[in-house]
Amino acid sequence: MKLEVQGVTVECVRADITKQADFDAIVNAANAELRRGGGVAGAIHRGAGPGLEQECRPLAPIEPGQAVITGAHELPNRYVIHCLGPVYGRDEPAAELLARCYRNALQLADENGVTSIAFPALSTGAFGYPMEEAADVAARSVMESVPNLKHVRRIRFTLFGADAVEAHQRAFRELQPE
Repeated sequence: MKLEVQGVTVECVRADITKQADFDAIVNAANAELRRGGGVAGAIHRGAGPGLEQECRPLAPIEPGQAVITGAHELPNRYVIHCLGPVYGRDEPAAELLARCYRNALQLADENGVTSIAFPALSTGAFGYPMEEAADVAARSVMESVPNLKHVRRIRFTLFGADAVEAHQRAFRELQPE
């Protein structure tokens, strides 16, 4: 799925976020300490090499909803934007904290002249956020942010499974103006 929203292309694909060579920035589903973990964070840290964790150390800890930016090191991108999503059922208000992740990541990207950014499905792995709900929050947050973007022109959701792709496509289609 690919749609155009006020000059910004938004797409949802099944892909590996560490292989988005044509994107300026990728988003890490980070932990509070910005360390190598499992899932997306583990894959990004493995791809970036040890320099990423070294650069992250002085930036940690971060709070749910917060985003920070680093270089991408050995990844094929310029930047990694690290977002700490909420743990579902613990960090409240979960929907607002998750929305803040997307808004803050897009704002950081725009402030740094990023023209293209790839997101995973934040908080849906070990943090337990239900995929359908998370996709709705992601779509709403991105659509609300688009009018404020000066540099970002491509937003890609790089998702792990078919269920994630379907949930995000559905969420964006529901918000698309007629």
